[in-house]
Amino acid sequence: MYKIRIILDTKEDVLRTVLVDDTINLESLHYIIAKAFGFEGQEMASFYRTDDEWNQGEEIPLFNMAEAGEAISMQTCILNETLPEENNKLIYVYDFLNMWTFYVDVVEINNDKREDLPQTILEVGEIPNEAPEKEFVADKMGNEFEDEDDLNDEFGHYDDFDFNDY
Repeated sequence: MYKIRIILDTKEDVLRTVLVDDTINLESLHYIIAKAFGFEGQEMASFYRTDDEWNQGEEIPLFNMAEAGEAISMQTCILNETLPEENNKLIYVYDFLNMWTFYVDVVEINNDKREDLPQTILEVGEIPNEAPEKEFVADKMGNEFEDEDDLNDEFGHYDDFDFNDY
């Protein structure tokens, strides 16, 4: 049995803790999370592997998106294989039009077998009416073209070039 904490990426504390069987696939976990937060589970969604710092990695989509062959999908990923240890993490994005983003963290793993799973054991906070806005910020990179002296290279200054001569 897994105890999983799911935290909505928002300023206010909105989280759910669920107990699930360790042999479910990620598609089942998708529906469990959606239901725990009051969604119907009818929108597209993906899980993303992460490291301990929540850096987004490989996507695990709801459906196999490959044109041919076997590609990864939520249906093919079993929970105890995908998240084999406590403190393993995933990012879960629900409804790509609204980008509801959740942090999924394995809090505890034990060998108990229960018939009443899945079960939400903790609810903190109310889900907002609208998805929190995402601010996508790129790392500030130096602009190689800021320095006027750089423009005077072996080809000369571009603005001084007379295109009518050619």
